[in-house]
Amino acid sequence: MATETLPHSRHTHVLIIGYVWPEPRSSAASGHVMQLIDCFLEQGWQITFASPASEGEHKADLTALGITEVAIELNNSSFDHFVSELQPDVVLFDQYVIEEQFGWRVEKHCPNALRVLETSDLQSMRHTRHQLVKDLLQGQPDSDLAGYFQMPRAELITHMATTDIAQREIAAIYRSDLSLMVSDMEIELLTEQLRMPASLLHWAPLLVRDIPDQGKGYDEREHFLIIGNFRHAPNWDAVLWLKNSIWPLIRQQLPSAQVHVYGAYTPPKATALHNAAQGFHIMNWAEDALEVMSGARVSLAPIRFGAGIKGKVIDAMVCGTPTVTTPIGAEAMYGELPFPGAIATDAQALADAAVHLYKDRTLWEQAQRAGWAVLAQRFRHEHHSATLIERINHLRDHLQAHRTANFTGAMLRHHQHKSTQYMSQWIEAKNRNAVE
Repeated sequence: MATETLPHSRHTHVLIIGYVWPEPRSSAASGHVMQLIDCFLEQGWQITFASPASEGEHKADLTALGITEVAIELNNSSFDHFVSELQPDVVLFDQYVIEEQFGWRVEKHCPNALRVLETSDLQSMRHTRHQLVKDLLQGQPDSDLAGYFQMPRAELITHMATTDIAQREIAAIYRSDLSLMVSDMEIELLTEQLRMPASLLHWAPLLVRDIPDQGKGYDEREHFLIIGNFRHAPNWDAVLWLKNSIWPLIRQQLPSAQVHVYGAYTPPKATALHNAAQGFHIMNWAEDALEVMSGARVSLAPIRFGAGIKGKVIDAMVCGTPTVTTPIGAEAMYGELPFPGAIATDAQALADAAVHLYKDRTLWEQAQRAGWAVLAQRFRHEHHSATLIERINHLRDHLQAHRTANFTGAMLRHHQHKSTQYMSQWIEAKNRNAVE
């Protein structure tokens, strides 16, 4: 299905306000932002990307795509002048904290602009799960987490709902005209457990443009692999769990096994884990993640907490590399289809599954084919791009009615934005006085 350019798409100007400048080769969240940008560019839309962050070493070259880059400041009325002159048709905030900071300014100066929140994942869910894991482990890295992994959604919401971050994040979703969710499980959680209107949410997962049907075979591959940004807490926890608990169990069964650990922004504490004698190799940042993934026989993703969907699992499917992970790592990844690898909840089961998959050619080839089937059914670029553009255009054409139906959002904007506005103006005045 080809993506069609819709009637007024050519004259759309999108302002994206980023918490950071996108680094698609460092994080799945940045990769998703770049995929959304790709969808907009296919429509011929004009894009301006603004961020208050400093540039990272792996920043994408947006200007090469014809995108205007603008550095902005927090708590500074200079943004008001900037956005008033720009007058975008659509404004996308890439995290709820960015909506908190700039949402009231956009509403004040561009009241007719469609306000879209890109969540990447429910951060409140990720932080809640992180705290639950810490409480359950209590210094015992191999404590039984089976009950945690099987926690009913109602119980998870009970843990989430009272946290400050959940109340802020959910409020930002209500204040926005539309929130893009990468996980359909999280949409179900919000609509079923919190009774959030489905009209405020849109499923926009990680997108794959070219769905493969062949790749390197079983005999062309070797070693295990784990990959992820070391700055992301779930990834660092996964590496530690692998190193201290899972990998020794794999080596007991495969004494010559090797694992290559790739990650952006490798800290000294990660480098210190390197041990060639144990077959545990810290490889730092991968220049081409798909290339190294395509050479591995099995991808390991022992993720104990997190949210959204996992870019490393998507990449593994693209490369035809089966994955061994936890229920958190597999969440919202495979729908009703077979998972392309194995899912387990404890160190021994993960190690056994990894060894079995590594040694069994038939099982491995089944998992490889399963991954391509999942991509074709759930993550096609053409399908999701078309539905996203259609949803945005529909909301632009019916914006007033949409906002009128969202009274909770209007109420939250009135109260929260006023308090944010006064705090921001106070900080700006304080900073100005300090300079003078």
